[in-house]
Amino acid sequence: MISKIQLIAALAYIDNELRFLQEEFGDLPDRVEEKKKKVDELKSIVQETENILKEIRDFVAHAKITLVELKEKEENLAKQQFMSRNNKEFDAITKEIEHLKQEHEKLAAKMRTEGVKEENIMRILEDQKAQYEAALSEFETMRKEFETISEQQSDEVKFLQNKRKIIVSMLPSNYYEEYNRILNYHYDAAVQCKKGSCLGCYSSVPPQKVVEMRNNLDTIYHCENCGRILIPEEIPFDNSLLDIE
Repeated sequence: MISKIQLIAALAYIDNELRFLQEEFGDLPDRVEEKKKKVDELKSIVQETENILKEIRDFVAHAKITLVELKEKEENLAKQQFMSRNNKEFDAITKEIEHLKQEHEKLAAKMRTEGVKEENIMRILEDQKAQYEAALSEFETMRKEFETISEQQSDEVKFLQNKRKIIVSMLPSNYYEEYNRILNYHYDAAVQCKKGSCLGCYSSVPPQKVVEMRNNLDTIYHCENCGRILIPEEIPFDNSLLDIE
C-alpha cells in the first residue's frame, strides 16, 4: 500500500520537475513580449513616416498641376493684354499677371522646400525600416526558440500535470493543505532527510526523529529549523515516484 509520505514525495518531485521546465524558459517569454512591443512600435513609426512622405508627394504632384495651370493663365492674360483697348484694362491685366507670377513663385519655392524635405524623410525612413527589419528578425528568432522549447515540453508538462492530479486525488485533503501551506514559504515544501540532515536547509535532524519517520510513513514530520516536510531517505526521490497510480 502506498503511504501518505510517498504521495507527498511524489507530489514534491513532480512540482520540482515542473519548476525546472518553467525555469528552462528563463526570461525568454518576457523578452519575446518586449521584443514584440518594440517591433510594433517601430512598425508604427515607419507607417507614420510613410504617411508624411505620401502627404509631401501628394502636395508636390498637385503643385505641379497647379503651376502648369498658373502658367497657362499667365500666358492667356498676356495675350489679352496685347489686345487691350485702353490703359485701364492694360493696367488691370498687368496686376493680375503680377499676382499670378507671385503665386507661381511662392508655390515653386514651396515645392523646392518640400522636395528637400522629401529627400531627408526618405533617408530617415530608410534608417527606420532597417531598424524595424532588424528588430523583426530578432523577434522571429526568439519566437521560434520559444515555440521549439514549448513544443518539446508540451507532452512532458501535460504528463506531469495529469500525474499531479492523480497524486492529489489520492492524498487526504489535510495533508495536501499542509503541503500547500509550506509552499507559501518554500518552493520545495517537502525534501529528503539524508544522513541525518534536512536537504532543504542542511540542519541536523535528531536521530530519534529519523527513526520515527522511517516507522511512521503516514505521519508528517517537519524540519525543526525550516519547517519543510521531511521524507525518509529510504523513499527514492526520483522518477520512480511517477509510477504511483
